[in-house]
Amino acid sequence: MAEEKLTTQAENFSDWYNELVIRAELADYSPVRGCMVVRPYGWRVWENIQAALDKRFKETGHVNAAFPLLIPKSFLEKEKEHVEGFSPELAIVTVGGGEELEEPLVVRPTSETIIGYMYSKWVKSWRDLPILINQWGSVVRWEMRTKLFLRTTEFYWQEGHTAHATEEEAREETFRMLDVYADFAINEAAIPVIKGIKSETEKFAGAVMSTTIEAMMGDTKALQSGTSHFLGQNFAKAFEIQYSDKNNELQFAWTTSWGLSTRMVGAIIMTHGDDKGLVLPPRLAPIQVVMVPIFKNESEKRQVMPVADDLFAALRAAGVRVKMDDREEVTPGFKYNDWELRGVPLRMEIGPKDIEKNSVALARRDVPGREGKIFVPQTGIVPTVQNLLVEIQAALLAKATAFRDSHIFSPNNFEELTQVLQNGWALSHWCESSACEAKVKEATKAATRCIPIDQPASTGACIVCGQPSKRKVIFGKAY
Repeated sequence: MAEEKLTTQAENFSDWYNELVIRAELADYSPVRGCMVVRPYGWRVWENIQAALDKRFKETGHVNAAFPLLIPKSFLEKEKEHVEGFSPELAIVTVGGGEELEEPLVVRPTSETIIGYMYSKWVKSWRDLPILINQWGSVVRWEMRTKLFLRTTEFYWQEGHTAHATEEEAREETFRMLDVYADFAINEAAIPVIKGIKSETEKFAGAVMSTTIEAMMGDTKALQSGTSHFLGQNFAKAFEIQYSDKNNELQFAWTTSWGLSTRMVGAIIMTHGDDKGLVLPPRLAPIQVVMVPIFKNESEKRQVMPVADDLFAALRAAGVRVKMDDREEVTPGFKYNDWELRGVPLRMEIGPKDIEKNSVALARRDVPGREGKIFVPQTGIVPTVQNLLVEIQAALLAKATAFRDSHIFSPNNFEELTQVLQNGWALSHWCESSACEAKVKEATKAATRCIPIDQPASTGACIVCGQPSKRKVIFGKAY
């Protein structure tokens, strides 16, 4: 199977993506419409994402907990915008144990409501705040159009939920966690995201303000890759999360929520992948180095394998995620194609000639063909490999950044805006009216992705209506 060619990105980017997810054994389709089965290789990518994020969460003072999958339907109805936003996507349980339930239960689409209810029980005094909790789990949203990892009926994620004594603290938390997501995306996934604020139209249902990290995929579409929401006192009032302040006066808490999901696996595929398959960033790759011993007969095998085993042991002892591909029923060429498909950052080849020269061949996944292959001494192999993995990580980020920046345009008028949005993003002044936002969407199928946090303080004219504008926004087509 690995020797069959993928549909190329140029032929059909969507087909390329769908084929690659299946062929690289990241995930498969479930018998339940819109759901996915995450296969071991894909789950190992997600585990590495979890580990990198969880470490960051704990370093910022957060702790993990778990809340129920089933939520009373009445809970969602307590926050008006929240229920309106999620109603079309709800899966509802009406029968349990063979009997009709007194109250229908919603399979959680997100957990603000059940967690708000629990916080109302736990918070009594200002001394109980802040609460900084995260949970890892899955949620269900009845999506109409699904795509493995990017948009599925059930997906895996983390969702953080915090409660604070002041508005200032809650807003600081919102941006702190956005920074955590951006740091993870840039330094672990090698994805150069842009931090920004969502428009009123695009914000999370029930939030006062939504922030986001937006990434450009290989087809120039945007992917919302993580969000952090300032909820104000909306959910605190809906669920009576109240505390006595230092003056013994009763106050409502200020809350936030933030989440990043298995969609990040899809982001990695579409940012770095090529026509040969996956290209995984070393820091998240399940296998960082695959070793391919080469021999034609038992004599050569006895010559090659002891050396290969020693190199393998040295790399593993140094913490490198290394795999020995000692399959004898397939050719070395088959193995090369197989591991290229799976995106392993570095391939090590060792045969009889390498043994004679006390060397090995190293092939970089991110540099195609002969240009990516070098011959290095066996001695000092551990630092050589470690340095190459660092170089590959940096090269992937640099390449993705250059691609993104070359596809962000600054059109001069509405006509130019409609043209550049066919194959890229537009960074333009916008008056922040929903009418102008809707006009762009109707004309181009592109939406406002975010108002970048980092942008020059300059005024201008709205690209749509010409009215005064204080900030620029990114328009782009999105997944």
